[in-house]
Amino acid sequence: MSSQDKTDEELVEMVRIQRDFFGILIGRYESRLAKYIRRLGVHDGEDVADILQEIFIKAYRNLNDFDTSLSFSSWIYRITHNETISWYRKHNVRPEGNLVSNSEDILLLLESDEWKEEDRFDAHVSAEELREVVKSLDRKYRDIIILRFFEQKEYEEISDILKIPIGTVGTLLHRAKKKLATMIDDKKIHV
Repeated sequence: MSSQDKTDEELVEMVRIQRDFFGILIGRYESRLAKYIRRLGVHDGEDVADILQEIFIKAYRNLNDFDTSLSFSSWIYRITHNETISWYRKHNVRPEGNLVSNSEDILLLLESDEWKEEDRFDAHVSAEELREVVKSLDRKYRDIIILRFFEQKEYEEISDILKIPIGTVGTLLHRAKKKLATMIDDKKIHV
């Protein structure tokens, strides 16, 4: 089995012995984390690169503290989330919120079983309109929506990333979807 075939947690163990393997972890996560940072509202390529650099430096420095019985993905996403929030605080700017890249993402969101639970949405939404509605959600709801629907994270991972109980994840997600459906319905958004 090559190092490319190893799980993230196995790679962490390998990095602890030989630091050169850290590049494989960077390769696995760099584009995913960059996309997540953009979804959180940072659009300038240099800013995204700066945040990524801080994330990987922080991850590298704290790798010995990582518990390999836990998910590396959740751990690195939590670092990414925290570093992005820190970037906003340092630069005293608000997120721009580029959350949906095209209408296919919207269809995936709206066709998911979780969205259908709300049973409130009957309008068609353009990517730009949905982007604006999601951008206007409170941060706690926006973060949950992004992690669940755009980053495809499970409740447990979201709990780990945001450092909140799993029950709170479910509650916030339910409220976020309800609020999103109401906001969309109020706007009477159509394609």
